[in-house]
Order: sequence, then C-alpha cells, then structure tokens
Amino acid sequence: MSERPLIVHLTYVLDFGGLETLIVEAINKMPVDQYRHAIICLTKFTDFRHRITRPGVEVIALDKQPGLGLGTHATLWRLLRRLRPTILHTYNLACAEYAFTATLAGVPVRVHAEHGRDAADPQGKNRKHQLLRRLLAPFIDCYVAVSDDLQQWLLREVGIARDKVLLIDNGVDTARFAPAPAPAAPSLFGFADDSFVIGTVGRVQDVKNHACLIDAFIALRALLPHQRDRMKLVIVGTGPLLGALERQVAAAGLGDAVLLTGARNDIAQIMQSFSLFAMSSIAEGTPVTLLEAMASGLPVVSTRVGGIPDLVRENHTGALVPSGDPQAMASALAAYVEDPALARHHGAAARALVVGKYSIDAMLAAYTALYARLCKSKTHSKENITPCAE
Repeated sequence: MSERPLIVHLTYVLDFGGLETLIVEAINKMPVDQYRHAIICLTKFTDFRHRITRPGVEVIALDKQPGLGLGTHATLWRLLRRLRPTILHTYNLACAEYAFTATLAGVPVRVHAEHGRDAADPQGKNRKHQLLRRLLAPFIDCYVAVSDDLQQWLLREVGIARDKVLLIDNGVDTARFAPAPAPAAPSLFGFADDSFVIGTVGRVQDVKNHACLIDAFIALRALLPHQRDRMKLVIVGTGPLLGALERQVAAAGLGDAVLLTGARNDIAQIMQSFSLFAMSSIAEGTPVTLLEAMASGLPVVSTRVGGIPDLVRENHTGALVPSGDPQAMASALAAYVEDPALARHHGAAARALVVGKYSIDAMLAAYTALYARLCKSKTHSKENITPCAE
C-alpha cells in the first residue's frame, strides 16, 4: 500500500477547533485505498490528535516561535524531502508561505485553503497580506475557498486568477450530528428539563468574540425577567481568552446561569442538549460547528459575517444580527425563548439544508476530485511525481 500518494496537511496548530475538526474528519473518512496522510503543525499539537482514528497518520510539530521563523522553512524543507509527499495542503494565511518551500522541496501538487480571516483583519483588507497571497500564486496550484464570501474575496480583493480558485463547501457527518431522540435524554449539565439552553462551541479566541455573547445573555435576562431562571448559556471550548470569560461571568454574578465547559470530546451529544446555537464571531468562513449544530436540528442566532448568511437564512433557519451588537443578539434570542414552535420549525429547516448541501460525503468527493485532477495534470507535466489515485 506504500504506493498510495501521501498528502501532508500543514496547519498552524492541531488543537480544539473547527478547522482542526475538519482536517481530522477528512483524514478519517477519505477512502483508505486512495491516499496516505500526515499532519505537520507549525507550532504544536495537543491530545486532539487522538481524534485521528486512521492508523499510520504521522503528526509532527515544528515548534515555530512567533515572528518570521526563517529556520522553520529549512526544517520543513528537510522534512518534506524525507516524507516525499505528492500533495501539500496548507490552511489559512499562517501556512500559505510554505507552498514556496514545498516547491523547492519538490512537492508536485500544492493546495491552499482559506477557511476564514482573523480578528485583526476581519474583512481581509490588509494590503501586505493580499500582496503575499498574490506573490505565492505561482507556487500554489489551487486556492480553495470554503464559502462564496471567501471565493469572491480571493477573486476581487486579492486578485487571484479565476482558474486557480475553487469553492468547496465544508461538510459534516449528518448521521453522527442529528436531532436528539424523543424523549430527550436528561441534560448533560444537570439543568432542569424545561431549561432553554443557548449553546456555542468553538475555540475561545478573539475572532469568536464570546464576550459579546455573554453581554447578549445579560441583556436577554433583562429583556425576559420572567424567563430568567430557565435560560442558560453554555460555552464549549478552550483557548487563550478562557480566563477572561471566567472573570466576566464572575463579575456579572452569572455562575449559576453560564457554564464554561472547556474542551469536550462529546460534541454530538452536547449539541443535542442545546435548545439553540449562537455564534458571535467577528469573522468566519463556513464554521464547522455551525454546520454540526444545524445538522443537530438547532435554530441559529449568529452575527452576519463571512459565509454565515449562506447557512443562516432569515426566518427560515435562524436569525442574523450585526457583529458586536449584544442588544440585537439578545432580541433575536428572545424570539426563540418565547416561541418554542418557531425554534422547532427553524431547527428542522436547518437540518434539511445541511443534509441536502453540506454533508461530509459531498465535501470529500470534491476534495478527492480536486486532488486527482491536479495530480493528473502534473503527471503529464515535466515534473516527475508518483502517479495519483484517480
């Protein structure tokens, strides 16, 4: 089986998060007879790597420190020369520059995926970053965008040639992520059966703006004082801002109403314990956790950013609010707390949308078709590579 082409996935970190979940799920579910896989992390990996169920997947950390890290290019070059991958798949801006290194190392196929933008540049207007992406274009065979918003941005703002940009929607396992059975199991968190649980899942970092969600929950309690005891907020995830959120919750006296769980491995079961999914991000592509929530039959209240409006359709699968506006989010949340039938109706529509368009099978079919097409074209070029699976 060693003749199967090797795909190296280069990511900044392998830790709790939507992008990392997507990489691991793709590796676990891609046909075994087509490709081998390895993951290289620019910085580190955590126990999250144990979510990889496919045997033989090497996970390597380069321990890159903040800054240019020119030595990392040399380390990666040597590593790629040892591994001899057929494909390097990089993710987001932090990894894009290493397509150049991969070219020097003789990696035939280089794919770069844009999954979203960070809090420092939510609209992708940074000219230096745009220039970097354009300069790297000769070393990247295909830029993958995971939302229409990102695709149009790559074409119009960044200036990547149309024939180098491909839209591939993120996908989730719609069998694993499904509505709670009836009757529902007791709450995972010990809440009363009539609780209305507003939940979110994601890495606790600035781009997710969880502080705004907590502010919205405070405003919601003021809007609906008669519902105060039954409304709960659950934030699942870990990250650099977890301590700040804990202090915010304590200062507001919300210890009995807001639960910060840290990292969890039972996300499918957690989704089934939510009444609604909320997302307060400053920037997004197509969030994997949002797809998981919708597949679980949850209505969504989210900020109107990135590719989210393609999923959260007003008065159909949920409600959209401006980024950074806790009062608007509180008002949108209140509508669902007061009208359980509306929540059920929008949750069912959310599930139907994800099953129809955002399944993991559709996503994997698109990626394997892309890999096969690029490998075939490179096989017939002057580059000497291992033939790719068709």
